[in-house]
Amino acid sequence: MNHWQFIHSKISQKKPIYLLTVVQHKGSSPGRQGFKMVVAADEIFGSIGGGIMEFNLVEHCRAMLGQQQYTMFVKRQIHKGSIREGSGMICSGEQTILFVPLLSTNLDLISDILHAIENDSSGLLTFTKNSIRFSSQENIATTYTYTHNNDDDWCYKEMVNRKDVIYIVGSGHVGLATTKLFSELGFYTVVVDNRTHLNTFEANLYADKKIVVPYETIAQHIPNDETNYVVIMTNKYTDDKLVLSQLLKRDHKFIGVLGSTAKLKVMFEVLKKEGFSQNQLDSIHAPIGLNIKSQTPLEIAISIASQIIEIKNQ
Repeated sequence: MNHWQFIHSKISQKKPIYLLTVVQHKGSSPGRQGFKMVVAADEIFGSIGGGIMEFNLVEHCRAMLGQQQYTMFVKRQIHKGSIREGSGMICSGEQTILFVPLLSTNLDLISDILHAIENDSSGLLTFTKNSIRFSSQENIATTYTYTHNNDDDWCYKEMVNRKDVIYIVGSGHVGLATTKLFSELGFYTVVVDNRTHLNTFEANLYADKKIVVPYETIAQHIPNDETNYVVIMTNKYTDDKLVLSQLLKRDHKFIGVLGSTAKLKVMFEVLKKEGFSQNQLDSIHAPIGLNIKSQTPLEIAISIASQIIEIKNQ
């Protein structure tokens, strides 16, 4: 069950709830932007960071629900002990939390959100002090945006059901293991290869999309998008270089290449002679993955996933 299913279940039974969302965070705050918690009179779902802060906010929500006080507002929490706007925690970060009451009158809105999720589509959820709106026709470049001028003038936007997209170029045994792992991590996985009738490509039932194309045209099939992740693991050096040379001047969140240090050193020397700058080459994660002495396809996939998760969550 996700947050929206839980909310739908409660308000369908005419049980009002408060949805708490971290809309902004700084420093070592335990709750990060997008963290959510749903508070009902008899139950809670999710977390915005835990600790005494969360306990106090849950009790505050339950008091408002008991008094039938349904007001949308934002609340800043500073984790530095007993100070104004202090949370009681001492981890030195801070976070701003949006409190949204949802009642049976919001059932159609929640149904629209659930419909988008169930159909694997996304949409833009927008909160202001006096309104809540969801549109499957709108989009923003980032998953979350928050602007705040004062307590009466603020806006929080969130892309619902936006998945991180990873392009896995090369569908051998490591590609298969990598696809499976990233699928389980909630990524939208696209597998690309230039070979037909490849057993590991055909056996890959975890990819959201699979395409067979000449690597000479790879740039036409991977959008120039700074939110995308690209891992290159073809079956030979020349194909790795061919793919990388087409993507190197573009904006992707992550580009990594599988291979030995010796092979990649030669590749980078050739690319530099072909006109690519040292800064461009330094932006490539090669050899890809954290150095955990991985050997098997799954171990290699785990090392790649660990590196990408670290970058994703920064």
